[in-house]
Amino acid sequence: MYAAMLNNKLVLAIEEEQIINLGNKKINSERYICPHCQKRVVLVISEKKQAFFKHVTKIDNLQGEKDEHRTSKSLLKSAFTAAGFNARMEVPLLEGQLRADVLVSDKLSLEVQCAPLSDKEYQHRHKLYLDAGILDLWIVGKRHYLKKRLKKTQLIFFRENQLWGLYYLEIDPFHEYLRLKYNIMLEPVTSNLKYQTKIFKLDEVGIRKLWKFKPYKKKYTLKPKKQKTYIHKQILQKTNLGLKIAEQLYKHHLTLDQIPDQVFEKWRKPTEKNKLLQYLDELN
Repeated sequence: MYAAMLNNKLVLAIEEEQIINLGNKKINSERYICPHCQKRVVLVISEKKQAFFKHVTKIDNLQGEKDEHRTSKSLLKSAFTAAGFNARMEVPLLEGQLRADVLVSDKLSLEVQCAPLSDKEYQHRHKLYLDAGILDLWIVGKRHYLKKRLKKTQLIFFRENQLWGLYYLEIDPFHEYLRLKYNIMLEPVTSNLKYQTKIFKLDEVGIRKLWKFKPYKKKYTLKPKKQKTYIHKQILQKTNLGLKIAEQLYKHHLTLDQIPDQVFEKWRKPTEKNKLLQYLDELN
């Protein structure tokens, strides 16, 4: 479909593409309507073919869904459609037990998480995807963006592969890009993170670049003395971590200075236990 209604006027997809390319507005920031059935359509822009409009599902009519979530799904669907996939939004699976945000193919689903999500609910949905034989790739909104310090609520969104190591995907629908954070490592005893970042535009070209991305992974340096200083501070301040470590040190008749430096010299995955607590547990 190469034409749609916008504000009660007929507009052409190719003309809308030109306006967007000039930076005068963002893709799908306005509501396009099919001139035949009066239902919602979205603009799809591709480098390999002429821009066109495509119908979307009824999800856009549901109440209570936030703009960030709705726009993210729409942009992802448009980008993967332009890249040649038969991407669909809000697809019911397993006789309605599960609904995929964006089903890219029979083997891949994209879940866009902007709202809070409990570990219990995540595990339930993840298991359903496993039962369906579909890889669930989670892409997070602003609430869950990865910063300098790790939050426990972010652990469920990590994925890992050979090229990127541990990685994390974020979406910014208002600037229309995906942000890949990869080679993610956590300091031995703190919640401080190290990672590399690469941004991909939310269009056909960006999706293809993401899929083919082969990065150079940096080797991070550590300062064991800084790690020990952090633990010492935790013990003095009687934080939960400090109390746990103090209890274990007392149990094993050790002081912090007697702990081998090697404990504080190795990075860990965010999903792995605190290296000092792990060392003390293994003494039992």
